[in-house]
Amino acid sequence: MNTDDLVLRRAEPSDATALAELWLRSFTAALPTVRRAHSDDAVREWFTYVLVPGHETWAALAGDGFVGLLVLGDTEIDQLYLDPPWRGRGVGDRLVALAKERRPGGLDLWTFQVNEPARRFYERHGFHAAELTDGRRNEEREPDVRYTWRPSGHPRPGDDT
Repeated sequence: MNTDDLVLRRAEPSDATALAELWLRSFTAALPTVRRAHSDDAVREWFTYVLVPGHETWAALAGDGFVGLLVLGDTEIDQLYLDPPWRGRGVGDRLVALAKERRPGGLDLWTFQVNEPARRFYERHGFHAAELTDGRRNEEREPDVRYTWRPSGHPRPGDDT
């Protein structure tokens, strides 16, 4: 199956458990050296009671399964995770395009500094590293980087990009 058959839709409450499982698989595969701050059950509860019902959560479906997820805040990509076998197949490209369409004034996001594939991916999509931290701002206590994307001519006050 290719991304032409990919369906992007808002997540429904009944999707929460499957999306949490996708998140767990993706985090484990992409970030094997990063300590997770929460148990598997806590992640499932977070998806069920917080993310899906309370945030703009999008699901990427191929066939009858979820292959990606995107959670948008007011001005940021809060979560973007892909099922490991679907990396490099255009799913992330479609999700970032959707995020830019939904937030045309610009986006911020955080990723861990050790996540070089994610950093290259975001840079390829026009995001620029704006801030590096030592990890004090996240629950994992892992050094991270804030990325920003602004359409031409739309800087936000205080941006140094």
